[in-house]
Amino acid sequence: MSVFPEGFLWGGALAANQSEGAFREGGKGLTTVDMIPHGEHRMAVKLGLEKRFQLRDDEFYPSHEATDFYHRYKEDIALMAEMGFKVFRTSIAWSRLFPQGDELTPNQQGIAFYRSVFEECKKYGIEPLVTLCHFDVPMHLVTEYGSWRNRKLVEFFSRYARTCFEAFDGLVKYWLTFNEINIMLHSPFSGAGLVFEEGENQDQVKYQAAHHQLIASALATKIAHEVNPQNQVGCMLAGGNFYPYSCKPEDVWAALEKDRENLFFIDVQARGAYPAYSARVFREKGVTIDKAPGDDEILKSTVDFVSFSYYASRCASAEMNANNSSAANVVKSLRKPISTGKRLGLGY
Repeated sequence: MSVFPEGFLWGGALAANQSEGAFREGGKGLTTVDMIPHGEHRMAVKLGLEKRFQLRDDEFYPSHEATDFYHRYKEDIALMAEMGFKVFRTSIAWSRLFPQGDELTPNQQGIAFYRSVFEECKKYGIEPLVTLCHFDVPMHLVTEYGSWRNRKLVEFFSRYARTCFEAFDGLVKYWLTFNEINIMLHSPFSGAGLVFEEGENQDQVKYQAAHHQLIASALATKIAHEVNPQNQVGCMLAGGNFYPYSCKPEDVWAALEKDRENLFFIDVQARGAYPAYSARVFREKGVTIDKAPGDDEILKSTVDFVSFSYYASRCASAEMNANNSSAANVVKSLRKPISTGKRLGLGY
C-alpha cells in the first residue's frame, strides 16, 4: 500500500508540558512537571523520592520554556499542515483552566487559548486528539491534598473534564483521559503527583491512586457522552511488550506478569471491571483498595478506544535484579548480556 486508506488519521503529537512553556502566563498555575529539574536530581524527583514543592534558583526546569508553543502555535500548526497532518494529538494543561485545581470556575484566559489552538487546527483540516491530563497535576493539589492518593481529586478532575467537554464542544471530539496511566507505577511523581513518606507501602499508595484515576476516567467518559454522544473517549498506555529471556517456564511467567502489570489499567478501562488476577497481585503486594459504594458500577463506563505509545520492547527474567536490569525509558528491562554498541544513558 503506497497511500493511507480513506479516513486514516496520520499525524503527530505534542503535550502541553513538553511544548507550551509560558509556565506562569495567562493565569496558569504551577504543575508537577514544572517542579522537575534537569540534571542530577531529575529522577529522584520524578520517582517521588525527593520532595520538590518549591522552585530553586540554581536549577533549570525544561517545562518553563519548552518549545514556546504557547506563543508560536499558529506557525507550528501551519508547519504540521505542510507535512500533511490529519490529526494532532496535544493536551490541555489542567492548571491553565483551573490554576490550583480545586476552583469552582475556570480561568477564561486558558479556555480562550485552547479554543484558538483548536480553531487553528480546524482551519487546516486537522483533527485534534486531546489529552486531559498529561503528567501535569496542579501543584496545589499535591501540597494540599496529597494528589491522587486523595479521593477529592476525582471531584476536581470531573469538574475540569466537564468544563473541557462543554467549552470545546464542536472543536474536539477525540479525547484521552490520562496519558500513559500505567507510568504512575514506575515514575509516581511525574505520573500522578505522588510523593512518598518514609516507610510507607508504596504499592498501596500507587494502586489506591490508580483506583482514583480509574474512577475519574470512567466518570469523565460518562460526562463526555452526556455532553455530546459523538464524543469518543480513549485510554492511553505506555506500551512495549515483555519477552521472556529464555524458554524456561519461570522466565515465561515473569514476562506474563510484567505485561499484566502494565495492561491492568486498560483492562479496567476497556472492560469495566478489575481483572480476576488483580486480587492475587494486590494480596501479594499488601494492597487493599478502598472503594466507595458504587465504584464498581462507575467503572462500567468504558472507553471507546485504546491507544498506546511504544518506545521499545523489553526482556524479563525470573532472575531480574538491580545488577542485570536497567530502566530503559523508565520501565525496567533485563539488560543484554553482551552489547556490541555503546551503552546509552537509558540502558542498552
